[in-house]
Amino acid sequence: MSIGRLFVEADLAAGAEVPLDEAQVHYLRHVMRRPDGAPLLLFNGRDGEWRGTLSARGKKSAVAELGERTREQVPEPDVWLCFAPVKRARIDYIAEKATELGVAVLQPVVTRHTAVERVNVGRLRANAIEAAEQTERLTVPEVREPVDLGKLLDGWPGGRRLMMCDETGGGPPIAEALSRLDDAARAAPWAIVIGPEGGFAEIELQALRRIKDVTSVGLGPRILRADTAALAALACWQAFLGDWRRPTPRLSGDYSASRVTV
Repeated sequence: MSIGRLFVEADLAAGAEVPLDEAQVHYLRHVMRRPDGAPLLLFNGRDGEWRGTLSARGKKSAVAELGERTREQVPEPDVWLCFAPVKRARIDYIAEKATELGVAVLQPVVTRHTAVERVNVGRLRANAIEAAEQTERLTVPEVREPVDLGKLLDGWPGGRRLMMCDETGGGPPIAEALSRLDDAARAAPWAIVIGPEGGFAEIELQALRRIKDVTSVGLGPRILRADTAALAALACWQAFLGDWRRPTPRLSGDYSASRVTV
């Protein structure tokens, strides 16, 4: 039987009993048909990953009884994805795939040409949690409330570099731009900003270019959808500056994790 993997908010330590929420209990018992004593893996973004077992505490409640830690918590790349909201299915796709690609923060930004009026942050976080559980991440990205692009840039944190995907064709190829950065730029925290389907307004492009540590890049000769551009840029960033440059660690032990989400 494959091992279910769950994200929880509680602290994790050997011998602890971690309460599972009602949705997790329902899924484990009635969908996955997991009996008492079934193996689990748990993570909370702080304490690494822990082996546990399912233990019932009534018809609708259960806990995970923790054993040993299977993986230590390790640092992850500090990269934000700032993106203009798109239609529901595609924004869900961005949240899921950006989590798989290792983004630290998902920041929806409202631009002059943004067509989507409402962003369901709770649903985006649920998609991010599911993706983290499935892909063996030790963290879940922070999902922030939408913010106006101008307000975001006005309060831009010093020292955080910004990669602007320039749909006007004014930036060099992304591989060229990232490969020629110096060591200080490579080691800095980063953010990637992607415009809406209608592109940035000229006044927004000017504001972006005024950021001190901005790197303007192009994404090739074809017109990309906003969600495709976001994920392509993030993948390139990981390949040149992120944790794709390091050897890939594999899980230890004779088990395999499977998605257990609701």
